[in-house]
Amino acid sequence: MDSEQREKNGTILMQKYELGRLLGQGTFAKVYHARNIQNNQSVAIKVINKQKIFRNGLIDQIKREISVMHLVRHPNIVQLYEVMASKNKIYFAMEYVKGGELFAKVAKGKLKEDLARKYFQQLIGAVDFCHSRGVYHRDLKPENLLLDENGDLKITDFGLSALYEPKKNDGLLYTTCGTPAYVAPEVLNRNGYNGVKADIWSCGVILFVLLAGFLPFQDNNLIEMYRKISIAEFNCPRWFSPQTRKLITRILDPNPRTRVCISKIMENCWFKIGYQKIELPKSPVSNPTSDVQAVFDSSSSSPEEKTKETAINVKPSVFNAFDLISLSSGFDLSGLFEEDNCRRQHARFTTTKPASTIVSKLEEIAQAERKFKVLKKDGFVRLEGNETGRKGQLGIDAEIFEVTSTFHVVEVKKTAGDTFEYIEFRDQSLKPSLKDIVWAWQGGEQ
Repeated sequence: MDSEQREKNGTILMQKYELGRLLGQGTFAKVYHARNIQNNQSVAIKVINKQKIFRNGLIDQIKREISVMHLVRHPNIVQLYEVMASKNKIYFAMEYVKGGELFAKVAKGKLKEDLARKYFQQLIGAVDFCHSRGVYHRDLKPENLLLDENGDLKITDFGLSALYEPKKNDGLLYTTCGTPAYVAPEVLNRNGYNGVKADIWSCGVILFVLLAGFLPFQDNNLIEMYRKISIAEFNCPRWFSPQTRKLITRILDPNPRTRVCISKIMENCWFKIGYQKIELPKSPVSNPTSDVQAVFDSSSSSPEEKTKETAINVKPSVFNAFDLISLSSGFDLSGLFEEDNCRRQHARFTTTKPASTIVSKLEEIAQAERKFKVLKKDGFVRLEGNETGRKGQLGIDAEIFEVTSTFHVVEVKKTAGDTFEYIEFRDQSLKPSLKDIVWAWQGGEQ
């Protein structure tokens, strides 16, 4: 059955998943219950409209969400099983959590202290795990916390999350995002913020809501609410115990420098009551086989992004989704999978220039150096040394992969000769000469 047909009950997606009822819907995506017809497992399928994310500039956000969910494998975090795509849609196959949102439970009123503590313990454990992987959620709230059939908490929706990728050298983040009532004051100030401390603040607001049944910072006037957040102006209900009052006050500290850290929260006497430490998975990083060519291929580009390619036929990419993400600036995960020697002999860069421009630039470099001859075939450009080095003639291959019609990945690798001669040429000649066409080198060099 064609996966491009309108989603409806009984549709077989990618010959693997039978779609069921609609679970939820947003601006750019719908979430369905589905059944894996191979093993009868229940899953949630997030269906994303490609044209909408292209038109709204959300490609990087989708890549980041996949990358983050790939990194954070934890019992209290919704798991991403695989990423698939058709011509017009991207599909996330995720863990199905059938208990619903924690928000629905809180909407009925405050929780008993023991139950609120259990959820808070699981939340803090999962958030601490995310931070250990360099991941900041940035939109923690009861609507993004699900409950499974055992009543255990699961964090979801990493669409606004960030990996450790500061725009400046101060280690801070600069994107103002999140839900106003749960956002830390330093995020609102727009002067840069620490992702760890911002998440901790949101956890404190959640704890308050679980125990109180209402928000600590409320006002019909948004500016007035921001003022209350900026100075942490809130009052604990009379039924809060002295221990919880003290803990929440330490978490909802408007000064991020003095705000309590997660390790201190875990040492708190109230927090430790009945706390069961989670046995973390031994292999938090996996390597799914999702096909990036299917997720972000040229057919998914908007009409405005279509360009004609005449000078060279680009070899189709065979990278999977997570390989592509690892090539993006700030998402270099290759150290988890590659040996050091292999990494020294390979380099990759991304570019928005057409393949013909890439080839022409490599030819110019070869001519300028006067020690290479150029061979071209399909998506390959081969530079062969005219001089004999310490281990023979230096050979370098540049392979061009088309991701979309306006986005290419180029892999440069040594195929012959001495490794140190190759590294010297790559770093001192090749990279500086390519700076006009390179968007980002693997590892973040701009």
